[in-house]
Amino acid sequence: MSKVKTNRSAAKRFRVTGTGKVKRSHANMRHILTKKSAKRKRQLRQSTMTAQSCVGAIRRMVPYIF
Repeated sequence: MSKVKTNRSAAKRFRVTGTGKVKRSHANMRHILTKKSAKRKRQLRQSTMTAQSCVGAIRRMVPYIF
């Protein structure tokens, strides 16, 4: 049986925590930052956990990080 290829774009976007949850960064921090409040930009800098409904798709895209 051949190896499964890792989706490289997904591998760069997601990390797995020690407890097995999938961590991701927020969107909307690349450009058009002048109209966003300082509080919103500060909160977008923090990482967050991926929704449980998306974890299965991420596991298929990045099979060797779990």
